Amino acid sequence: MTARDTSSVGAPCWVDTWQPDPQAAKDFYGPLFGWTFDDPIPMPSGLDGFYYAARLRGQLVAGIGQAPPQSPPGWITHVRVVNVGEALARAERAGGKRLAPFGAGPDDRIAVLADATGIPFCLRRAGGNDGAQLANEPNSWAMSSLHTTDLGRAQAFYGAMFDWELEPVPDAPFSRWLRSGRVVAVVAATDGVAVPPHWSVNFAVRDADAIARQALTLGGSILMAPMDSPGFRSAVIRDPQGGTIAVSATAG
Repeated sequence: MTARDTSSVGAPCWVDTWQPDPQAAKDFYGPLFGWTFDDPIPMPSGLDGFYYAARLRGQLVAGIGQAPPQSPPGWITHVRVVNVGEALARAERAGGKRLAPFGAGPDDRIAVLADATGIPFCLRRAGGNDGAQLANEPNSWAMSSLHTTDLGRAQAFYGAMFDWELEPVPDAPFSRWLRSGRVVAVVAATDGVAVPPHWSVNFAVRDADAIARQALTLGGSILMAPMDSPGFRSAVIRDPQGGTIAVSATAG
């Protein structure tokens, strides 16, 4: 995948999945990617259950937490901000909407919200050890991509929030979002039928076919069989509880 900025304020910095059964999610993603997990910590203020940070070769790569009741499992992308409360207020002025019962107090570290088109993502306060320590390498997070039915409204929202600028990619069905000239994310238009509007999370792997086969043995399913695209071989996997990820291996 394209190397991008994960350390600056205004850039995606972390990904995690909230699942009805976090232990079952650990049992899937741990063997799939070779992750180990830290001891559990409580979920953020306002939410029940526990959260597990995942590591690869000792470095933080992602997280697994307890989903609120009635919430579907899924992966969420976190964008780094200086102050969660201020960023949340700015998001609401730009047409976003708060989704989770936290993110208003001065000490809150994260807030879950929907962008102006209704797609969920997360604000995350900048701080030490508060983001991915390893990315863009096999079995770690490679890129987050917004699939939206309203590209213009999405660009207006994320531009106002984070100063993201859209850069078309010649002969590609997607564009890149840049901040200060550095890639932060990818965006693609969807009709909302074949691909639902969402922030997708893509993990780099060495062998997309092998990962797809292993996902099946661990109880997952394949939404898109491994296929070739310029420079990559990719697949889309659904975990046993319904969370979805993409995986991509560099071609050649």
